[in-house]
Amino acid sequence: MDYRKFDNTYYLRMDKDDEIIGGILEVCRRENIQSAIFSGIGGCKSAEIQTFLPESRTFETRELSGMLELVSLNGSVTIESDESLSHHTHGAFAYLENGKHQMAGGHIKSVTVLYTAEIELRPVTGGKIGRKRDPETGTSFWEF
Repeated sequence: MDYRKFDNTYYLRMDKDDEIIGGILEVCRRENIQSAIFSGIGGCKSAEIQTFLPESRTFETRELSGMLELVSLNGSVTIESDESLSHHTHGAFAYLENGKHQMAGGHIKSVTVLYTAEIELRPVTGGKIGRKRDPETGTSFWEF
């Protein structure tokens, strides 16, 4: 991974075998970024995507592998009450399965680069965003 800052925005180039979410959080720790939003595209080799099931308040996980075109990655980094960083990320992937074009997407648990991924990371300026647990869903939402 390599990255540069231009004005208030960071541009990350992820390389083969880099795990994207871990890389984003690593840059945030290095640069003391407590809250940010990010987006990206790339060529990946594996992904764990999840779908939230409200009735059981759990996530169903699906693992993808092979040549995965990361056509959209969007997420946020927030700071927890214990000062640790967390992410909330969604993504969509295009791939071939049995010679047919397929799409899959959802909440991203992890995603590993095959060739490269290009990520734009925009820190929140003038404040920070935390997370607040919602008792109804069991998930966390932004807290200002």
